[in-house]
Amino acid sequence: MTPDLLIRDATLPDGRRGMDIACAGGRIAAVAPGLPIEGAGRVVEAGGKLVSPPFLDCHFHMDATLSLGQPRLNTSGTLLEGIALWGELKPLLTQEAVIERALRYCDLAVSQGLLGVRSHVDVCDDRLLAVEALLEVRRRVAPYLDLQLVAFPQDGVLRSPGALAKLTRALEMGVDVVGGIPHFERTMEEGAESVRLLCRLAAERGLPVDLHCDESDDPLSRHVETLARETLRHGLGGRATGSHLTSMHSMDNYYVSKLLPLLAEAGVMAVANPLINIVLQGRHDTYPKRRGMTRVPELRAAGVTVAFGQDCVMDPWYSLGGADMLDVAHMGLHVAQMTSREAMRFCFDAVTVQPAKVMGLEGYGLEPGCHADLVLLDAADPIEAIRLRAARLAVVRRGRVVAESPSRRASLYLEGRPEGVAAWDYAPRAG
Repeated sequence: MTPDLLIRDATLPDGRRGMDIACAGGRIAAVAPGLPIEGAGRVVEAGGKLVSPPFLDCHFHMDATLSLGQPRLNTSGTLLEGIALWGELKPLLTQEAVIERALRYCDLAVSQGLLGVRSHVDVCDDRLLAVEALLEVRRRVAPYLDLQLVAFPQDGVLRSPGALAKLTRALEMGVDVVGGIPHFERTMEEGAESVRLLCRLAAERGLPVDLHCDESDDPLSRHVETLARETLRHGLGGRATGSHLTSMHSMDNYYVSKLLPLLAEAGVMAVANPLINIVLQGRHDTYPKRRGMTRVPELRAAGVTVAFGQDCVMDPWYSLGGADMLDVAHMGLHVAQMTSREAMRFCFDAVTVQPAKVMGLEGYGLEPGCHADLVLLDAADPIEAIRLRAARLAVVRRGRVVAESPSRRASLYLEGRPEGVAAWDYAPRAG
């Protein structure tokens, strides 16, 4: 085997050091120390730095990204004003503008080592303009980024006239996942009915289902319970996702103690969006203010698959963001107070291996046979990567380097320093 690319002297997220990674034919051919260098098409010296599988974002809105200020700004900063703003913008959209913004975002994502995105796309538009635009974007970016699309009825599949027919048409056009927003239906009963309807549709078509579920401060918004029941009913375990789940942060502990085992039994996966949840939730509170993000440590302890998403970048809901999943991990770590060494390492997993489970990606990882999709980070381990929001020194897609950047710091590697602490922070001072 002659590798097209050989990465030498890498540290892996599981702590293995001095590892070489040989890539051939777009796949990882070997992972071991001391692999032969002769004949390799290109050699990248990792110098003991961290090599990870690529970052993934399993909850995003690419049809709205980079539209900040169109047609106006969200002055209240609330979720509902954001939805209203998006409603004002939709009639003004052109396919060319959606494609242009999405492609700009995808270029930014790849430069950050983000090589897989699950994007919700609004289907409550008679033209299905955004659906057509993102299907074209998916085709164009396929060589360097995996883009999954969710048919998302932003205005409610029952509340918005004709939304179910438009959602079904989007699926027939090639959209990958069934979406929904039960808490935005007119009543709690209609919200539950929408969950039943959408899960049945997903089961009939053999598709995953990913619902914006209980994105509210209301502790009585409990559609995730219905999602768990319908997941069991239709055998959707491992293909059903509840995104946001922010009402769970306000639910009483007794109810949550019953809910968590139900989610685990059903195989419902959970996606928290730390940046957006901490900004949009608790807006009606004075003090104390609720954090907003769902109960990530408790979900993990119950055996539920949990991942983090970016959700929004410079759009009607969020005016910041930059396709940096380490930023997302950093916020999630703080909001959930996940500061043990193990929990901080999990926050790195929450933007890599955990979203791969949510997205059902084939061939993701660092084992031989996996796709040769890799990121070389200017850090010695996952904790340091989060702490520094480490530069992506090289981004590899299918065995080819597609982005490179210089180190932002000079760092002498020292054996024995605590995990997550940069060498330049740990070197003993003279005297």
